[in-house]
Amino acid sequence: MKTIQTDVAIVGAGSAGLSAAYQAATAGADVLVIDENRLPGGQLFKQIHKFFGSREHQAGTRGYRIGQELLSRVEKSGARVWLNTLVYGMEKDCSLGVIHNGEHYVVRAKKVIVAAGAKENYMAFPGSTLPGVMGAGAAQTMINVNRVLPGERILMLGSGNVGLIVSYQLMQAGAEVVALVEGAPRIGGYGVHAGKIRRAGVPIYTSHTIKRVLGTNAVEGVEIVEVGPGFVPIPGTEKKFDVDTVCLAVGLNPMTELIWMAGCAFCFLPAFGGHVPLHDSNMETTVSGLYVAGDVTGVEEASSAMEEGNLAGVAAAESLGLLSPEQAAEKKAEITARLNTLRSGMFGERRRTAKEQQLNSMKHYRAKEAE
Repeated sequence: MKTIQTDVAIVGAGSAGLSAAYQAATAGADVLVIDENRLPGGQLFKQIHKFFGSREHQAGTRGYRIGQELLSRVEKSGARVWLNTLVYGMEKDCSLGVIHNGEHYVVRAKKVIVAAGAKENYMAFPGSTLPGVMGAGAAQTMINVNRVLPGERILMLGSGNVGLIVSYQLMQAGAEVVALVEGAPRIGGYGVHAGKIRRAGVPIYTSHTIKRVLGTNAVEGVEIVEVGPGFVPIPGTEKKFDVDTVCLAVGLNPMTELIWMAGCAFCFLPAFGGHVPLHDSNMETTVSGLYVAGDVTGVEEASSAMEEGNLAGVAAAESLGLLSPEQAAEKKAEITARLNTLRSGMFGERRRTAKEQQLNSMKHYRAKEAE
């Protein structure tokens, strides 16, 4: 087993991890980025739609273009990127167990940033294990990365931004989305995305869920049912659709396994997808030298992930003495201001409140540790 030494090891080459790598490497750190995928960039390279919001967050630019620019900056920064590489464990001292090119390594870093992202939630119902039932993110990967259509007639469950955006992209790829189903009484995503779906003629069934998927060896149809208070099915309201694919967009869950292994403290925040690690304003966890960034800290969106990555990279570089306190403070103030903008307004209120809870829990934890 080989041992690798580096200043900063980053787990995850998505929007958060690459942003952290750029900040740390340009400050002068020796940076190693590790990702299990064959291509870097994470979710950005699946996002063919244009971002919207402010100019500073590249409104009007398609996600994959943002990813290309970020990846180019990281390559020029001198950071090393290991792809097709598995991080299978983390010790209490933050050393990483890694398999790279078929060989086992121990990566010992002065600072570690975990930017592992999030995974799709699943939902069990009769027929949910049939071929043709898949996560919306998997379908998005198939059409936007691998250029493979997952099916011809598709039903989407879930009307958050993921469900709405992927439904539209499936139609752009040539599939027919026969219906979008949402258990809640109202659509969960942005109106601009829902408007595209409606204008394309896709019916949206709120207060409905999947009762069962039909088929023997593959999906042949789906039956939905209306739900009342407590999401209890209402008999006699069933509707059947002839489909060959069912996509599930029923939320994301932070991929926190490595952070649990390191012994970090957690809190439970439903708005962020479940259990999330405590961290301070520098994105440092309760384990000294271990930072987090992006969806692993709580599910938001790509712009927030990039800014948290920027923050973690700057903080790690400052801790290594590569940035003066004054230089770091200026950079962190700019990044924090942009993050606050992303979490402002009606749609950002829940995320802002959840982030405040997370930071306050960290302050309480450190106060108790100091007693």
